[in-house]
Amino acid sequence: MSWTDERVELLKKLWADGLSASQIAAELGGITRNAVIGKVHRLGLSGRAKSASSASPRPRKARSPMMRIGRASIRGNTALAHAYEMEAEATPELIENIIPIGQRRTLLELNEQTCRWPIGDPGSSEFFFCGGNTLDGLPYCAYHSRVAYQPASDRRRDRRPQR
Repeated sequence: MSWTDERVELLKKLWADGLSASQIAAELGGITRNAVIGKVHRLGLSGRAKSASSASPRPRKARSPMMRIGRASIRGNTALAHAYEMEAEATPELIENIIPIGQRRTLLELNEQTCRWPIGDPGSSEFFFCGGNTLDGLPYCAYHSRVAYQPASDRRRDRRPQR
């Protein structure tokens, strides 16, 4: 079917009422959702009516730059499992890790036994890697492994709003 003046007016009304493109396509009949979206775009329509759920959007939470791993990865990696056991035995508060100058490494100085945790801005001349002794099978030292690999339950608990 073609876009007659009456169908375009009905499209504009339904769009302003907040109906979805699929609902509008069903109402008009003989056209697809994508045809409705294309026509809305060509007409430059905007300013849809807000539904009750979208009237007050939730504020977005800041995401942590932490690496996320699944439970299967933990079970299969004995070094990671060992790091979690160490964490469970003594869960010290993570404090700022001061890295001695003699331990710091450049990219070219890294090897399998040195922690590859980056410190600082890579564009800066002050940038370096931790260089501490790694846990077996992991790229980081014990401290940075606790920072990088957090159990999902702890991450969920930390996200809950405090009352």
